[in-house]
Amino acid sequence: MADLQTLNLILFVAGTFTAALVTGVAGFAFGIVAAAVWLHFLPPAQTTALIVAYGLIVQGISVWKLRRSIRLVRLIPFLLGGAIGVPIGLVTGYVAGIVDGIVMRLIDAMLAIPFLILAIALAAFLGPSLTNAMIAIGVSQVPVFVRLTRGQVLSVKHEEYIEAAHAIGNPAHRIVLHHILPNIIPPLLVQATLATAAAIIAEASLSFLGLGQQPPNPSWGSMLNTAKNFLQQAPWMAIWPGLAISGLVLSLNLFGDGLRDALDPRGDS
Repeated sequence: MADLQTLNLILFVAGTFTAALVTGVAGFAFGIVAAAVWLHFLPPAQTTALIVAYGLIVQGISVWKLRRSIRLVRLIPFLLGGAIGVPIGLVTGYVAGIVDGIVMRLIDAMLAIPFLILAIALAAFLGPSLTNAMIAIGVSQVPVFVRLTRGQVLSVKHEEYIEAAHAIGNPAHRIVLHHILPNIIPPLLVQATLATAAAIIAEASLSFLGLGQQPPNPSWGSMLNTAKNFLQQAPWMAIWPGLAISGLVLSLNLFGDGLRDALDPRGDS
């Protein structure tokens, strides 16, 4: 189990940083060196090598600048979805009654709409930009955090230590914040990693449709949108952004699985 968790962590770190650090720097440096060598040794008529070198330089710069998009994709949906969804889930799960019924019917209505369709609709309403795309993805994540938090609160609030906190006269807000919330953080952390993976796919989809990051700023989705016009002439233009998305999402999912196994008290020791 420990070996599997270590492998998941290694895959997560590699998938997050390798593309931005190694590919960006190496592509830029190799492109510069190749351009200098070819300019020195090849006649001016042979421009194919220079085009390749220019492409490597541009690709290296694009992947390096892509770090900002990845940071926003990782942080904003999780922060927005968690900041809105977790408090609502805490209140509805603890208070229950008619408040819980009304809120959960609204959450059920939002969950009835597929996540990606809801994100596309919100992004189209807000306008095409990376910030608006992240807001749309974060709002689309809210129902998931609400339902998960509410379910965890319902399973914890009848434990003996919660009843003991009631018995000694702790107010409701203290019980929720100091006794319930710390005990439901592990599943929320696992959901955060899975939500980040879903957010990366959603951002790439929105950028592919022209609703996310706008040119000339780089995005894997916009790279795929450009590459679709050159699939026969240059298929590698679509292969590398697709592999980057797949590798990062796979790394996050494996990390989430390992984190869930590590934090599950019912798992094997």
